[in-house]
Amino acid sequence: QVQLVESGGGSVQTGGSLRLSCGVSGYTKRDYCMGWFRQAPGKEREGVAVIGSDGATSYAGSVQGRFTVSQDTAENTLYLQMNKLSPEDTAMYYCAARSGYTCDTRIVGFRYWGQGTQVTVSS
Repeated sequence: QVQLVESGGGSVQTGGSLRLSCGVSGYTKRDYCMGWFRQAPGKEREGVAVIGSDGATSYAGSVQGRFTVSQDTAENTLYLQMNKLSPEDTAMYYCAARSGYTCDTRIVGFRYWGQGTQVTVSS
């Protein structure tokens, strides 16, 4: 059974930083795409940053240069370092995983999801 558990959300002021973590268990596919998505109230869920089994990364334009996705394969943990946060980044953040050789921030195909962690940025 695949489980993804996020942690690290919280409340920060504009310009602050947070690091989200996602512990992954039960996922055995060699080729995968894992990443972070977010959903603000009244908006659709959107891709933020992803990383493939080859280490290649892809980011949404709105977070490029501010957010960094990484993984610790030994610890089965996915990270999202978020810097220069703004109120527009306020959302519930989810980690997700799917199999496959290609990896981008499109939401289609992501089968496994965590429960989410809330990020709130105040001005």
